[in-house]
Amino acid sequence: QVQLVESGGGLVQAGDSLRITCAASGRTLSTYVLGWFRQAPGKEREFVAAISRSGGTNYLDSVKGRFTISRDDANNTGYLQMTSLKPEDTAVYYCAAGRAGFWKYDYWGQGTQVTVSS
Repeated sequence: QVQLVESGGGLVQAGDSLRITCAASGRTLSTYVLGWFRQAPGKEREFVAAISRSGGTNYLDSVKGRFTISRDDANNTGYLQMTSLKPEDTAVYYCAAGRAGFWKYDYWGQGTQVTVSS
């Protein structure tokens, strides 16, 4: 079992930057693919970014060049650095961990709210 806890969300203005964190416990994060998802009010949850065990990454097209996913396996922590934030980035952001590539996740955090004002 892996427990995931997100933190670092908040209210920012358009154009600002924010880094959200995913702290893992229970098992070492290094054996998992780490992903970030988001869900805006009234919308389906969508994939944002993922990083493999070897450091390979994948991003939602609309965040490429603005968001950077990273991981610190020594500290069992993952990050999503977000820059040039837009109001449409407003959502609850969830981290997830899995062992079957970028598209299947077994463990999820409770989410952290990111709100971008215009």
